[in-house]
Amino acid sequence: MSSVEKEEGPVLDLDFDKLRKVAAGGEALLPVVVQDTRNGEVLILAYANREALEHALRTGKATFWSSSRGELWVKGETSGDWLQLDEVRVNCEQNSLLYRVTPQGKGSCHTKDADGRSRSACYYRRIVPGSGDRLEFVEPARVSP
Repeated sequence: MSSVEKEEGPVLDLDFDKLRKVAAGGEALLPVVVQDTRNGEVLILAYANREALEHALRTGKATFWSSSRGELWVKGETSGDWLQLDEVRVNCEQNSLLYRVTPQGKGSCHTKDADGRSRSACYYRRIVPGSGDRLEFVEPARVSP
């Protein structure tokens, strides 16, 4: 399945090998859930190593470790759609992080909607109930005035 079909298509094709691929990179990482402080919408799931966390805390910009590129990833560095880091939370077992952020741009996802706009979050489709493998687009969360 092409990346366009995976990102825009209606067929479910989950990558159950993702964590195996992340582990194969040999980097010590934690999963990071990224949440919009304003409305609670989950924007991204990413990974951070110690360097990424320290960079995020120092700069106030959501920073991750790109497991696919093997490098530090400051969200928005190329797109301009960066995420202001408001707070970092740690789970009970200290094996994952929650970045609470305020988006500073047009969206958080690298994909675009049908009108060419950056999507607000990476979770823009849902499994159609009862279908087993079909996806449908959902409306993004809206910020209350």
